[in-house]
Amino acid sequence: MAGEAPRITVGEFAGRRCASSGSPWEPIVGYSRAVRSGNVIAVSGTVGLNADRSYPPTLAEQTRRALEIGRDAIEALGGTLAHVIRTRMFIIDIGKAAEATKVHGEFFRDIRPVSTLVQVSRLIDDRALIEIELDAIVA
Repeated sequence: MAGEAPRITVGEFAGRRCASSGSPWEPIVGYSRAVRSGNVIAVSGTVGLNADRSYPPTLAEQTRRALEIGRDAIEALGGTLAHVIRTRMFIIDIGKAAEATKVHGEFFRDIRPVSTLVQVSRLIDDRALIEIELDAIVA
C-alpha cells in the first residue's frame, strides 16, 4: 500500500548487523539502509519512498516517510530515536526548508540531535524532494 513504509529486514554482513528497507537501490549500489557496529547505528541516505515505490506529493510528507523508514531501521537494530545524535537533510529547494524542519521537529523536539540541512541540485530519483541520514549511539 502507498501509505505503508517498506518492511525492514535484518541480516548480517561482514560481522555487522545490517537493516534493509527493500529499496530498489540497495542491491544495485551494494549498501544497507542501516548498519549497527557495536553501539553505533548509521542510517544511509533515505528518501521518502512508499512501499509501492511511489512518493508522497509534498516535502513534508516525504520528510515524514523518510524519518519513519530511518526510525524503523534503527529500531530493527535495537535502537530508538532517542539514541539519534545527528541528522543530515538534503533537500532540492531550500525555499521549502520550513516544511522539512517542522516535521523534523515533530520527531526530534525532545531529543535535540545535531542537524545539518543543505540544498542539493538533485537526488537519486527525480521524484524525491529530500534525503535524510541518521546516526545513533545505543547506550
